[in-house]
Amino acid sequence: QVQLVESGGGLVQPGGSLRLSCAASGIIFSIRTAGWYRQVPGKQREWVAQIISGGYATYTDSVKGRFTISRDNAKNTMYLQMNSLKPEDTAVYFCNMLVDGTHYWGQGTQVTVSS
Repeated sequence: QVQLVESGGGLVQPGGSLRLSCAASGIIFSIRTAGWYRQVPGKQREWVAQIISGGYATYTDSVKGRFTISRDNAKNTMYLQMNSLKPEDTAVYFCNMLVDGTHYWGQGTQVTVSS
């Protein structure tokens, strides 16, 4: 059984930074793709960023230039560095990984951007 555990959320002022982590545990042979999503109450979950096994990363337009996704394959861990945060980035952030052909989700971590 694979589990994803997120950490790093919290309250930050506009313009500030946070770094989210997502660690996968269990029996893992390969993580093909890994990504971050976010969701606010009453809205659908939104894709934020994705990184594939080779390191190629893609982002939704609203976070380009501010967020950076990365991964440490040796630790089965993915990160999301979030800079220049805006109030509209407030959401619960979820990580998703395609592990050995199966998608897994983390439990979510709250990010609140407010003065």
